[in-house]
Amino acid sequence: MKIILKTGLLIFSGILIILSSCRKFEEYPIIPHIEFVSFAKIYNDTLEAYTKGILTISYTDGDGDIGLKQSDTIPPYDYNFYISYFEKQNGEFVELILDPPLNARIPMLTPSGINKSIKGEIEDEIFLNYTSQYDTIRLEVYILDRALHKSNVIQTPEIYIK
Repeated sequence: MKIILKTGLLIFSGILIILSSCRKFEEYPIIPHIEFVSFAKIYNDTLEAYTKGILTISYTDGDGDIGLKQSDTIPPYDYNFYISYFEKQNGEFVELILDPPLNARIPMLTPSGINKSIKGEIEDEIFLNYTSQYDTIRLEVYILDRALHKSNVIQTPEIYIK
């Protein structure tokens, strides 16, 4: 009887250890979600101006289908990181239509394995309109995954660029 109890206790303890050591996977919705993290301005000594900056956003995606293959170049798969550029003109933000646009391509981020949920940060270099007479900008950003799910749209805080 004692042997059966000891064996049962050992088996129960082993199962408990195995279950407690199982990795818990984070789950997210399949529609990407992004948040503003930071914008770091880069000063050009030669031009004596802030000419670009690094925009950092965080993201989550439940099925991990963020990113494009290099061969994905035909719309709607030409870009997946969309950025609108606004200048504060006379107290109001006005969108500038830039040519070329600030839109960018996020490379494939899909993890291998069973759990495809992902989270992380994306950085993108943004060229600033440093010749403008206006000194404050704001960016609006969203991303698309490969299923063309559109993330939420975020705005940066006001960014002083002079």
